[in-house]
This record gives sequence, C-alpha cells and structure tokens, in this order.
Amino acid sequence: MKQPIRLRLAAPLLLAGFALLAAGSGWCQDAWPSRPVTLVSPYPPGGTTDVLARLLAQRLSPRLGQPVIVENRAGAAGNLGTDYVAKARPDGYTFLVGSSGPVVIAGALYPKLPYKPGTDFTPVSPLARAPFVLVVNARSGLNTVADVVARGREGKLDFGSAGSGSPQHIIGEMFNMAAGTKIQHIPYKGSAPLVNDLVGGQIPMAFDNPVPLMPHIKAGTVRVLAVTSARRSPAFPDIPTLSEAGVRGIDAEPWYGMLGPAGLPPAIVARMHSEVQAILQSPEVRERLSMLAAEPMAMSPAEFRQLIDAEIVKWTAAVKASGATVD
Repeated sequence: MKQPIRLRLAAPLLLAGFALLAAGSGWCQDAWPSRPVTLVSPYPPGGTTDVLARLLAQRLSPRLGQPVIVENRAGAAGNLGTDYVAKARPDGYTFLVGSSGPVVIAGALYPKLPYKPGTDFTPVSPLARAPFVLVVNARSGLNTVADVVARGREGKLDFGSAGSGSPQHIIGEMFNMAAGTKIQHIPYKGSAPLVNDLVGGQIPMAFDNPVPLMPHIKAGTVRVLAVTSARRSPAFPDIPTLSEAGVRGIDAEPWYGMLGPAGLPPAIVARMHSEVQAILQSPEVRERLSMLAAEPMAMSPAEFRQLIDAEIVKWTAAVKASGATVD
C-alpha cells in the first residue's frame, strides 16, 4: 500500500523536474552565444567570401558578445568547406559564408556531391551580389570583347576560374556557347591565386567577381571589358554588358550569403539574421561594399530560401545548356 503513495508523491516532483529542464533548455537558447562563433569561408584567404567573412566577423563580435572567428576551409571549388558546415552540429556556432557556386551550381556538376544543397542548410541571410566582370591582363593585347571573341574562335586563348564548377567557370562556358568561342578553362583553387596569375600575365583573362580585382583595376594592371549581368554595374557605369558588347544571352550575377546546418533553431536564425542585416545596412559597410563593386542584399530567411531554390533551377539549366563538366 505504501508504493502507490510514493508514486503519487513522486509525480509532482517529476513534473517539476521536467519544467526545470524545459526552463533550463530555453535559458540556454536565450543565452546564445555563450562561446566563440565560427564563420567558415570555403575558399583561400583574399577572395570575395573571405573578405565578406572578415568584414562580418569584425562587426559581429561586439554585437554577439563573443569572439567571431573566420576559418578558411578551401578545396574542391568551395565544396569541402561547404560540406563541413552541412555536417556541423546545428547549435549556432558554425556558419557558412558561402557563394552560389557550392550552394546552387555544384549539384548540377558533381554526381557524388557529399551534401544536398537544397536540404542540408538553413538559410540565414543573403550578404551581397556583385555582377562578375570579363577582365584581362593589361598587357594581353585584348582591348575589347570583340578581340576576345576573335582570338577565342581561333582556339588560342585560356580563361582562369576559381575552380571547376565555380560561377567563374560556368560563366566562361556560357560565354563560349554564346560567342562560338573555344576558350580553354584553367581552374585555380580560389579567386586569390587566380588573380595573382592574371596580374602576373600567366593567364590572359577571367570572368571573376570584382571584389578581389578592384586594387588591380585601379592600379591599371588588369582591364575590365564587360560585366556579365543584364544591367550595367554602378561601380563600372562606362563598362558595357556582354549583351551590349555583342555577346547576347548571358545574365549572370552570383551572390554570397550566410547559411547554417539544417535544423538550426529559429531563434538563432532570427538573431543572426537581424545582426547581419544591421551590419550590411550601416553606412560604413555599404560604402565599403560599394568600393568593392558589391551591393548588399536585404531578404528575410524565407525569401533567401526562395532565392536559393530558384537559383538551383536557373543554374542547373545553365550548366546543362553550356555542356560544362568538372575538369
């Protein structure tokens, strides 16, 4: 007879214990972050994602009250670092500062991609978009898009990219298809080494983001011939689009964004999105992005998800139409 009494007495205690656990769990979530946060850049230092990651990290640290560390995990055209985040714990301490290459293009190129771009991530916030540019070494003898087309049709020209499957690669193949050229693709391990060889003359031309190129454009060591978007870039108002220069059918404006692993708690997504958007809209950062020929993007996490889904469809079609393959 005593055992049921003990059970009746224990029930309220068990309920109280569950309540405390629930309260404790909520307290832990409210206290995020309680330790350093890592932003993974899937490319080498010096490229666009690295620049954006460090710009964010410097300003996120005081806002979050914890150190924010940039970790470069380069390899496989950004796929290695992207996969690392896809497999990280969704606890709000590992984020990807990613680009459209590994997130929306890679799935159409790599038959055995170790992650699923459409489902393995939680979109947090878009960061910036920057129309890519057709850029040449100033001593290459290529002065116009027509020069590139003429030499490219002879099969005597190479273009560099940030890696097989990168937006730089796919845009180059789109150019070949639209212009009827046979420009050979030379993949690099990121934009930084590509730009080094472009400036040094080891590679004559590239389709790349203007962010890592701006110092060299201003120095006159490389020359911009066209932009790859459907509209002219505010950073290069006198530079024609590829369509205006006679190569029609190309409208490519890759983007950069912050994502977490799938299953990231909504409260953490909302907090990080709010902080990132506040940073992007600050006059100081807007001016810095403008100097880098990039434009900040303002979207909710849900809108960012819609963009990613639409871009996967768009770039998959572009990959198939161009016939691009992983070199």
